[in-house]
Amino acid sequence: MAEKLDAWHLSPHDYVAAREKPFRVPAGPASRYVAMPDGCRLAVDVYLPQLPEGGDAPGPFPAITIFTPYYRRFALADASRADEVAPGAFRYRDYFVPAGYALVVIDVRGTGASFGTRDSFRSPRERNDCKDIADWIVAQPWSNGSIGATGVSYLGAAADFLASTGHPAVKAIAPLFGVWDTYSDHYYPGGIHLKELARVYDELMVAMDHDRRDLLKKISYYANPNYAGPRPVDEDEDGRLLAAAIAEHVGNFRMPDFITEFKFKGDALPYDPGFTSACFSPYGYCEGVDPSVAVYSVSGWMDGAGYANGAISRFLTLPNENRHLLLGPWDHGARIDVSPWRRTVEADFPIVGEVLRFFDEYLMGRDTGIRREAPIHYYTQHDEVWRSAPSWPPVANERQLFLDAGGRLSAGDAALGTDDYQVDFGKGTGAQTRYERIAAIDSRDYYVDWQGRDAAMLCYTSPPLDRDWEVTGHVVADLQLASSEPDAAVFLYLSEVGADGTVRYVTEGMLRALHRRESPCPPAHRTAWPYRSFTRDDAAPMPAGRPERLHFALLPTAWTFKAGSRVRLAIAGGDADHCAQVPHGRPPLLTLHRGRSAIRLPVK
Repeated sequence: MAEKLDAWHLSPHDYVAAREKPFRVPAGPASRYVAMPDGCRLAVDVYLPQLPEGGDAPGPFPAITIFTPYYRRFALADASRADEVAPGAFRYRDYFVPAGYALVVIDVRGTGASFGTRDSFRSPRERNDCKDIADWIVAQPWSNGSIGATGVSYLGAAADFLASTGHPAVKAIAPLFGVWDTYSDHYYPGGIHLKELARVYDELMVAMDHDRRDLLKKISYYANPNYAGPRPVDEDEDGRLLAAAIAEHVGNFRMPDFITEFKFKGDALPYDPGFTSACFSPYGYCEGVDPSVAVYSVSGWMDGAGYANGAISRFLTLPNENRHLLLGPWDHGARIDVSPWRRTVEADFPIVGEVLRFFDEYLMGRDTGIRREAPIHYYTQHDEVWRSAPSWPPVANERQLFLDAGGRLSAGDAALGTDDYQVDFGKGTGAQTRYERIAAIDSRDYYVDWQGRDAAMLCYTSPPLDRDWEVTGHVVADLQLASSEPDAAVFLYLSEVGADGTVRYVTEGMLRALHRRESPCPPAHRTAWPYRSFTRDDAAPMPAGRPERLHFALLPTAWTFKAGSRVRLAIAGGDADHCAQVPHGRPPLLTLHRGRSAIRLPVK
């Protein structure tokens, strides 16, 4: 492993191995309700460091918070079994508490054992709760007045929310695999609705929020038959308070109904004209983040529909001096190493250990050396090495390939002409893609069935490369495309065709043609790739039969195309397995104008 990690002065593995852990984890947390100003009671677990010989360790301690909608702890049907009761928090508990941190895990309102009703995905009310919980923490005798926050996905965005309140106790956050813009990073990448994600996530939240154990057992993460719903707080000995809280959850929002209120990014709820998707996106509140707060953004190359874009945008947007970016060969949450050349199925990088180093530096005040490391680290697949960089994008050089006659990608002049492609709404990308994990589906392998899938797409392939091309960052497409219909969805897939003919998926991008107009990126959402607003004001139908420019980025990657292999771009007009049809029931005929269309690859 050492040869992979020489991008650090002190590797994450070595830091974890050397970090002393003078305390132990308590047998269980102290658990209680904390009342919010509006009277809503939130269930809170507090884990405090214990002395090795027993008893509370002398405090006070810095606190790390985890705000979760996925149960802070489970109750067990058979308490004599040693099952893990905190599947969403145990890694943080077992890393942070022995190192001298208090860990505070909160069921967000409308979930778990907390009271209240969820009126939104990542509701602004939850953001207000973050500040009130922080006030409660600093008032506790075990608190030293410093707070950090972390967590994966929803929990990562909650860390952003906490920092955006401007609470003076918040010193450091580590949003892991968290979005920056819920619209374009999550539910509407390229302006195209991920309908299956909305449906499956709704099933998960009904199972959890309503305590439907018959449904929850179908979710692999929570399939343990010994799980018996959310754990009541200590004061709720007979479970009556928990039952009352769950009864309130029945009024929670439903994702398919809610998210389709926002067909355009600027759309507001019809009953609340000030409520847009910015209200449940971290970028919408980023001006509230104090510049002194340290920020560690983490994502992976196969992290859903745009979470890596979210991590990069957070890094580019916030002016904070102490900010770091980590991009690895991971799916959502780094449960799996997605590289085709992986040594193990499960990711073997100690992400929580790296976050511990970050908190040790900026929350505990230790000299860990992290300030002397490069601010950016990323993993290059096929070379299977970690790289470091001082800024993003890390590569300034580009190679341009034109879409040419005969299905070729050509580095030189390409012949002018057109290629037609009839969209088939019945085609999809299967069930081993980047989209399953963000829907809580336990994918173990990615795109292993990609070979031949592009046969039904419009493909352009380069000649064999005369040297390795190390591609890092965003591949950008610049297409001249006409549609027989006034709208279309354009999906692009980048693959490496090995010298032996093996076709490996690398990355993809998508754009609804209605959203082809570009605009400058706003201060709250910085990008290093073409930006668009996705608003109604900037949307425009495609003129029938006339080519229009579609200039957009594929999702970022770091991948080395080996000498002798070929670069392939495949074009489709739908993904029946994940996305809504565009336009509904009217599959368009797409006409690609060759010689005027190209892709640009950032090649080191």
